[in-house]
Amino acid sequence: MTPMTLTCPCNGARLRITQAPVAQFLCHCEDCRAVTGDPMTALALFPAAGVELLEGEVGTSVWRTLPRTWCTRCGALLFGEPPGMGMRGVNGALRPAGWFDPAFHIRCGHAVAPVRDGLPHFKDVPPAFGGTDETVDW
Repeated sequence: MTPMTLTCPCNGARLRITQAPVAQFLCHCEDCRAVTGDPMTALALFPAAGVELLEGEVGTSVWRTLPRTWCTRCGALLFGEPPGMGMRGVNGALRPAGWFDPAFHIRCGHAVAPVRDGLPHFKDVPPAFGGTDETVDW
């Protein structure tokens, strides 16, 4: 993968991505909704070693169990770090147009509105992340 640099909306924080994403998905969990104020969050999951903060003043907060890092200037979510996974879930909205390509939805059992887009909609998480094949049918 060709390394890429991502910036928050105010250009106050820059991330360098040096590895390919493990997965790209849309999350409907209550935590993501509470933190972002959106009905779902676009996430690209990378090995933590492949996501480096190049510059910017950032803060980290924990809502329930997931530490999330954000720009202190504009408040944009940069990434979250699921405990024990060695991964960083980078805000998919920071990726250049055409680069975020979600393969599925997760935590759809918590969704506030149906999304009909032809992707799999897992009730919790897919088997690759320790879940089941159970999906929701909107």
